[in-house]
Amino acid sequence: MKEIIIKQYTKDHMEDVITLILDIQQKEFNVPITREDQPDLSDVANFYQSGNGNFWLAFYNNQVVGTISLVDIGNQQGALRKMFVKAAFRGSNYNTAKLLLTELFTWAKEHNFQEIYLGTTEKFLAAHRFYEKNMFKRIGKETLPSTFPFVKIDTRFYKRELL
Repeated sequence: MKEIIIKQYTKDHMEDVITLILDIQQKEFNVPITREDQPDLSDVANFYQSGNGNFWLAFYNNQVVGTISLVDIGNQQGALRKMFVKAAFRGSNYNTAKLLLTELFTWAKEHNFQEIYLGTTEKFLAAHRFYEKNMFKRIGKETLPSTFPFVKIDTRFYKRELL
């Protein structure tokens, strides 16, 4: 059986990443968001791979099946963004989300991050359970750092302290 492989983002996978994310947002969850609403996806290097931030891809059989990123928001804090996993690769059969999150945490610790924040929508119920299972605590929007990169569709927020 083939395994999930996690690699850092490179521009040659840009269209695969955009297609994966838009399919999940629009088709699976009916979120009214477009490519134009997410200019970061066409410029990952500047949005995510700057400072101590990064962007990773999960591959299965050379196909992009998942994404995750860490935005360096300063003050040893990061924002987890763009965590998406193709439906067929969710759950314990592949552990794609866990592998992506583990890669992000390893990077964050190596780069001296102390806290990771994230925003999500109320529609992503399985994501809420996943984050909570991985020691993220729900917080109010008003407690987010001033440098947190808000996304207009996010209504639920989490924080995890790194030890």
